[in-house]
This record gives sequence, C-alpha cells and structure tokens, in this order.
Amino acid sequence: MGECMEKVRLIIDDREVEAEKGKTVLETVRSLGITIPTLCSRPDLELSPSFGNCRLCVVEVEGGDSRFPSSCKTLVREGMVVRTRSPLVKELRRSHFIALLSPLPPPRIKGKSLTELARAFGVKEEDIPPYQGKDSAVDRSQPLFDRELTRCILCGLCVKVCQETRDVGAIDFVFQDGTLTVGPYPRDSLDENGCRFCGACVEVCPTAAMTYRRGEIAGDEVGMAPCTYACPAGIDVPLYVRLVRERRFAEAAEVIREKVPFPGVLGRVCAHPCEAKCLRGDLSDPLSIAALKRVASERDPQLWKTPETLASSSGKKVAVVGSGPAGLTAAYYLARLGHSVTVYEALPEAGGMMQVGIPEYRLPRTVVLPEIERIKRAGVVVKTHSRVENVAALLKEGFEAVLLAIGTHQPVKLQVPGYENKGVIEAIALLRDVNQGKKVRLNGTVGVIGGGSVAIDAARTSLRLGAKEVQLFCLESREEMPAYEEEIQQAIEEGVVLNCSWGVKRIVGVSGKVNGIECIRCLSVFDREGTFRPTFDESEKKSFVLNHVIVAIGQVPDLSMFKEAGEIETTQKGTIKVDDNLSTPLKGVFATGDAVTGTSSVIESIVMGKKAAGSIDRYLGGEGVVREELARVEEVSPRLGRWPGFAGLVRAKMSCTPIEERRSFVEVEKGLSEPMAAEEANRCLQCQLRFQVRSPGFSFPEDR
Repeated sequence: MGECMEKVRLIIDDREVEAEKGKTVLETVRSLGITIPTLCSRPDLELSPSFGNCRLCVVEVEGGDSRFPSSCKTLVREGMVVRTRSPLVKELRRSHFIALLSPLPPPRIKGKSLTELARAFGVKEEDIPPYQGKDSAVDRSQPLFDRELTRCILCGLCVKVCQETRDVGAIDFVFQDGTLTVGPYPRDSLDENGCRFCGACVEVCPTAAMTYRRGEIAGDEVGMAPCTYACPAGIDVPLYVRLVRERRFAEAAEVIREKVPFPGVLGRVCAHPCEAKCLRGDLSDPLSIAALKRVASERDPQLWKTPETLASSSGKKVAVVGSGPAGLTAAYYLARLGHSVTVYEALPEAGGMMQVGIPEYRLPRTVVLPEIERIKRAGVVVKTHSRVENVAALLKEGFEAVLLAIGTHQPVKLQVPGYENKGVIEAIALLRDVNQGKKVRLNGTVGVIGGGSVAIDAARTSLRLGAKEVQLFCLESREEMPAYEEEIQQAIEEGVVLNCSWGVKRIVGVSGKVNGIECIRCLSVFDREGTFRPTFDESEKKSFVLNHVIVAIGQVPDLSMFKEAGEIETTQKGTIKVDDNLSTPLKGVFATGDAVTGTSSVIESIVMGKKAAGSIDRYLGGEGVVREELARVEEVSPRLGRWPGFAGLVRAKMSCTPIEERRSFVEVEKGLSEPMAAEEANRCLQCQLRFQVRSPGFSFPEDR
C-alpha cells in the first residue's frame, strides 16, 4: 500500500476543507475550483515553483507573519483561515497589477495575458501613472525572436519552460547592460546554446517582452501551425512531417489522405503555399514540405487497397462532368457518402489536366493512374469518350444532381496580327497531344508567349520535342512571373531563355508560315487597383526570328457543350457563375474547380471538389460533412532537447536527372531518400507544440 499523505484542515472562503500538508494555498485553492489571478504561475504547466514576483495571487490570511501573502509561496497549515475574494484582497490585486504595469513602456497593456487581466480588474491605460522609465530598446540580435528588455518583469516563465518543458535550456537570467534580465545563456547566441526556436518562451511571456519578429503568425487564432493554416486542404503538416522523421511512412500517408485523395500527385505538383509560411524560413530555408509528402506517398504500403467502409447507399444518383482533380475528388467523397456517382469524361482517359496538361517529366502517369483506380474502387463509375452535350438531359435521365467540373481546356487567343499563320500553336493543345502519345516534332527556334506554369511547361516540352532553342516572352518582370520559382529555375537550367517585360506586337509570317515576332517593352502589367491593364513603350522594340510560336496566355472553360439557352450563367472572366454553395441557377446543377475559379493549382482544385461534394450531399438530404479519419491521434512529447547549430541546418537538395539527359520525358525530380527525408524532417521547428504551452487566458470572475 502507498504511503498516506498527511492532511491538514483549514477554512477557505468560509468553507472547511482538507488539504495535503506541504501544498501551497494557491495549489489548494485551484484544486477546489477557485480561480486566483496569476502571471508567474501557470496551472496548466508542470513547472518548478514560481518566483512570486507578480503579487497578483495575494490572499487574506488570519494570523501568521503576513496578513496578505502571495498564495503561490504560502504553505497550508492546520487551522488556517483564508479569504480569496474579500474587498481588501481584490483592491490589493488591482493595485499590484497597476504597480506591475507602471515600469512597462507604453502601451502598458499589451499581449493576451495583460489584456485579459486588465479587463478583469477594470484597469485602463489612463489608470496607470505616467511612464518615467527610459526609452524602450528592442534587442534584435537573435534570429526569429525580438526582446523588449524594459517589458520583462522577471517572472521566469520563459526560463522554466525552456529548461523544464522543452529540456533545452538556451536562456536564463543574465545581466545585460547592468540590468538583470532574461537572455541567451551560457553563450550569447541562442543557436550556440542549442535553441530549437520552438517559440515556447514567446508563448508563455505574459507581458509581450518576447515576440516573433514577423509579428502575427498565420493560424494563431485557430490554433494551427502556419503550414497547416496555409494549406488549402488543411493537411496536418507537422504530424506527417514527424511521422516521416520517425520513418512511419504508412501513417504519414494516412494523415495526408485524410484530407486529399491524391497524395502522390501532390507530392510532385503541389503549389505548396505551406512552405511560404514556414517559420523555418526565417532561420534558413523553409522546410521541403512537398518533398516530404512525396516521400510518404511513395513509401506507403497502400493498405487502402483493402476494402474500405462506405456509407450506406442513399439511393441518390449524381453525374459529374469532367474527371480532373476537382471532379474526381468530388466523385470520391460523394461515393464515400453513399451516393451513386458516374463521371463523364470527353477525353480517352480520366484525370483531366493531371493526365493531359502536366508533362510526364513532372508528373508520371504511373503516379496518377493508381490514385484514380482508388477512386474507382470507392464505387465511382468513370465513362471516358463521353462528351456531355446537354446538362438538362442528365437530370432527365434520373440524376438528382449534376456537377460541372470541366476545367479550363479552351485556350485564350492572342489578339495580335499574324495569329493565323501556320506554326502558331496553342500550348494547351500541344501538351495534350504530347501527353496522349501523339508524335509531335519541333525544330529550330521556338518562341513561347506567357509567364505562367503552362508557358514554362510548353517551353521545356519544346526542348524535348527537338527545338534547338526556346525563347520565352512575357509581360511580367522576372519577379512578377506567375509560374512557380522552382519551375522557372529548372527551365533556365535546361536552356530556356527568358525575355521578361516584353509584349508581342505582331506575329511575323512569310507565305503564311511563322517567321518571327515583333515585341514592344511592357512598362507595367496591372494598374493601381490590381486590374490587368498593361502599358507599353512602343518606342522600344525588338524582333526575333522564330520557327514556331506557342501561345500560353491563359485558358477558359469550353462551354460549347451547353446548347440550351439559360442552362448556365457565366462571369465576365468566362467562368461558370455559382453561389457560395457552388450551385448554378439551374436547380440541381453545381459547378466547381477551374471552371469556376479560373486556372488554379491541383491542390486548390481538390479543395473545390471537396467543397462541392459537401454542398451536393446537403442538397440531397445529407449533412454535408466530408471527412475521413484514418490516422491515429497520438500525444506528442513536448521535450525537444538541445541541438547546437540547429538554426543553420540546410534544406535537403533533391536529386534530379542530369541536365544533359533532359531531352526525354523521364521524370526530372527524383525525390528524397529515406535518410535525407528524415534529416529534412528534423529541421522542423515543431512550432505546433507552442499550443501546448500557450496561455489558457487569465479571465476570472471578479466582483467589482
């Protein structure tokens, strides 16, 4: 039997209670559900005893050495009489709070903790005596975090959480400029002290003496890591990164698949907005999140090949027109919700732009096809060579709902003289022909017009089709090019020549065949309101001799299939008009993906497809909840440990096909090896852990 703890009896707020001997009054009061305000003592963190500097937790005690002691430092004793809410106690707490704020530089009430306490105590900025201190100085000598030394109240929370919760110990109490404060210890560099830059010190600081240099961090308000918040699909990035680090690839893939049905595709062509928000980028380079997604999908044992549990049949039929990422995503989740789904695809194979728009050197068919097969396994029927000519007819055939996910396969034509010359090629048609295995050959010098991803794909594809030289022309400056930076860099490596800030004046033809183009200098692409309205200096001109001209200035939906007047409405951009639920004016007809938004990324199309599935399910009488729960929830250890040099860890460099071998459609990026992936995942700051130490708030009932 365990040893019995010695008990004492005391009275708290006129209530006789029993408490463990050796416990503080604060601990005892909290165990009774009574809230006492504190700054330097956290009820949610198992830290060593507080320093008791804030004096906000005073109570009234009859007898003893002090009538109004700090409850965090006062031990319970037999017969003690304690009052936690007497008028004198409340007035003392308010006075101590004002005294605590007085030495702080304006604004005195800053940060969540002080704001909530000020509200509870009824304290405003004007209640605090005028500031008499020296000018506030901000220490920006360390990466990621700033320190405003005059705001530090020496509560010690940051030191304790770094040493005890994180097991790092990169900071301590130090003398700086003759003043006791908190800073890097034992060396002057956080990195040399093994700091993991997790942000725990910032989170527990009650006075905002420590802050993130970038200011507000995306996702803070909803308790998400910035990478997860930035992900259009809301994938739990920190979780699958941790699982990759532990080489638990099947579970990492499950985390991704909970939110998207195309993990392998996204591992190669995701736009990865998460990386732009990654806090690691403030230290060195952002984490290679997309590459880690690819590692997880490639090493997934594909346990999903076993039969999956579907909802019971709803008896409702849904037709999806178009089998791109938006259409197939919607179809998959609708089938999972119990609906009978048929997908109609005009092309010979399913996949939309994943199959016919993205070149194989970026996205091999061997990656796309298995993921489409998984969607079929969920019960989705896909009919290829099936062009829909009439939407209303589908409703008459017995479908309760129709989803238009037709993408943007219609190229925007360049409105310049000479467009009709032989040798002018529309990029989207070129990519489709190549991806469908048609024999296409180019020769001589090829000019590509456009600065987006399709233009870059067309330029790189041209080199693989025999072009000796490729010149790319775009209105945008190099910094403004809408294509993804890594794609641009690979194009440059392969020999594509960029001609930025040039607009095509006319296409030159000789005997009806392309001979070149004439360009004028583009001064700006957008006006002050952000509207596309390019301006030119026609006095600055250039001419280029070309054998072929490929146009890639945008795509719109091909709406020629909708022959009956009034079937759908379009926007000024030529996309399908929908309401917030993606519903068109025609009852039972919805639209999603690029056909609604204009050309977007694969991840954005997937998210749109998922939203459409929810809207259609609600329309058919369901709850509209599109969710899969595949990964097991695990508690993550808050302990990180010291790692000197952690800040300088460099981003893993993915191996690629040698440039001299890139005249074929073999995949360029080879991915990361398992050891490289583990090392890359180790670079993660694990900033999601800061929510474990984030202040729960200091609101408490205060009868004023």
